Amino acid sequence: MNKTRSRLTTLVLALALGAGATIAANAEQVTIPVGSQAERSQARLPVNGMNESTVEDRWGAPQKVVEPVGQPPISQWHYQEFVVYFENNRVLHTVMKRDR
Repeated sequence: MNKTRSRLTTLVLALALGAGATIAANAEQVTIPVGSQAERSQARLPVNGMNESTVEDRWGAPQKVVEPVGQPPISQWHYQEFVVYFENNRVLHTVMKRDR
């Protein structure tokens, strides 16, 4: 009985470690070279916590809207120079578009 329990424990441990390696292997890191990043300090951008109506009042209607996905729902508003990410109806983050 102890031999069976030991084999079962070894099998469960191997499966758990294998699942952890699979999760880690699917992670992706996105890097943007410093020279390619836009200068945020000179830009007037929507700030975290701002609501959708305030963003639209100050910057106008977005050029493109990506509808909410996931839980919590995250949506995107695309403007010419930046993209605003909303969680529900509040700004989560604003990202400058790369100069081309």
